[in-house]
Amino acid sequence: MSSPLIEGLDDLGFLLSGPLSSSEEKDGAISVKVKAAAAAIMVEKGSKVRKEEVVTREYTINLHKRLHGCTFKKKAPKAIKEIRKFAQKAMGTTDVRVDVKLNKQIWSRGIRSVPRRIRVRIARKRNDDEDAKEELYSLVTVAEIPDGGLKGLGTQVIDEEE
Repeated sequence: MSSPLIEGLDDLGFLLSGPLSSSEEKDGAISVKVKAAAAAIMVEKGSKVRKEEVVTREYTINLHKRLHGCTFKKKAPKAIKEIRKFAQKAMGTTDVRVDVKLNKQIWSRGIRSVPRRIRVRIARKRNDDEDAKEELYSLVTVAEIPDGGLKGLGTQVIDEEE
């Protein structure tokens, strides 16, 4: 067995339905069972590593596109909901906590004049509470905007020492 995928499966103790002949390996024909098992391993490995990590990242959220067509008197509350939704998707946690300063920044110009874009720092942290349903939560805070503005700023991973 020369394929690294098949060797990896053997290492993890998966039973193959039978050894693949050299002609099958050359043609690239691998049974569906092996492909499904490999996909399951990749998903399992990726999700475990991603979920366990405690990490902090900075994102620019385009609120303008997320609030398009929203009634004026519902814009600020909807912006907070959209930030929560963004953080859930980005960090993979259902428990999202929005900082008071971020809330004040969204509401600073009133209920209808929400900023078009906002720079946020999302930190995935361990939940110290013993009664918590999940072991991780996300904390969303306001990030400083550089002098050049928000143009061209991508996602940045922040070191924990900062």
